Amino acid sequence: QVVFALNQTLLQQESLRAGSFQIPYTTEDLIKHYNCGDLSSIIFNHETSQVPNFINATLPAHERIIAQEIDSYFRQELIYKRNERMGRRVKDLLEEYPDKSFFFAFGAGHFMGNNTLIDVLRKEGYEVEHTPAGQAI
Repeated sequence: QVVFALNQTLLQQESLRAGSFQIPYTTEDLIKHYNCGDLSSIIFNHETSQVPNFINATLPAHERIIAQEIDSYFRQELIYKRNERMGRRVKDLLEEYPDKSFFFAFGAGHFMGNNTLIDVLRKEGYEVEHTPAGQAI
């Protein structure tokens, strides 16, 4: 699986450099939607947007299975579990210091796809508000 993932990542990078593959959005698009609080945009709904996409329709069936297994592993380990850990840390701080005010800032990756950090905190009963760029706190 590791060799397959490395090969697919290299092929994807070579395609990007050659111009035969393009990412559907730019960094500027990501920043704009994030700053506007538009977390429901197509950019933030990409389930695997934080990890390389190994699933490719041109792959043979046995390689597509490997790609799906890797994708599932990355999604679980790098996205879902990470957001759960971070959500628990936030919850623990809020509960340990109920009389204190907190400001938490997270990278855009914590708001992408399903089981986001916001989803984790809302499941715990917290209200989460977006602070637009430039707004005084």
